[in-house]
Amino acid sequence: MLRIRDLHAGYGATPILFGVSLEVRPGEAVALLGRNGMGKTTLLKTAIGFLKPSRGSIAFEGRDLTRLAPHAIARLGIGLVPENRRIFPGLTVRENLELGLSAAADRSAAVRDRRLEEVFHHFPRLAERIDQSGKTLSGGEQQMLAIARVMMAGARLLLMDEPTQGLAPAFIRHIRDMIAELKRLGVTVLLVEQNARVALSVCDRGYIMEKGLIVFEAASRDLRESPVMREKLGV
Repeated sequence: MLRIRDLHAGYGATPILFGVSLEVRPGEAVALLGRNGMGKTTLLKTAIGFLKPSRGSIAFEGRDLTRLAPHAIARLGIGLVPENRRIFPGLTVRENLELGLSAAADRSAAVRDRRLEEVFHHFPRLAERIDQSGKTLSGGEQQMLAIARVMMAGARLLLMDEPTQGLAPAFIRHIRDMIAELKRLGVTVLLVEQNARVALSVCDRGYIMEKGLIVFEAASRDLRESPVMREKLGV
């Protein structure tokens, strides 16, 4: 579904990625692991179109994304759940969710109502807080809202950047279970996560990134038992 080949990108004259190659197959959850500052977030920003690569290719279902704008990429079926949630704190839960629909190809009232029903099935706490502003939600509730907002767009591939960062253990378990449920529903996930154990407990495969390069790849069960986890990640 997602194929990245020899990707080079960065910020201005500062290179961050030095030839990254990876792929995510339909229905998979794939973990992208690594210490801070290794280029994981830069990779997601490049995949969603916020940064343009200097070299290499990004393809979604065989279509080249490298020259597309972020809104065009979103309408193809890719959604980003960004680091630190990035919800709109002054808008209500409902308003945040309806803004997510703006990235959908079909924005009809029927689609809106159906997707709201699906979101509230998975996140009943958001239904209880539908008229509250985003700034009144806990960190875990804000993360739920960030994921639900992308679900409103009908994304088939989710790029998730540190979804458990700063959350209490109960919310971490909920987010992990939500990723498992998304997989069951056929949604594909590329998960950037500092908590390697949580990521590998729900993902099929994992890549380890170091200094802008993929340095190791394996099935999750093999990664969990590999000495490379301690060597590269300290876990």
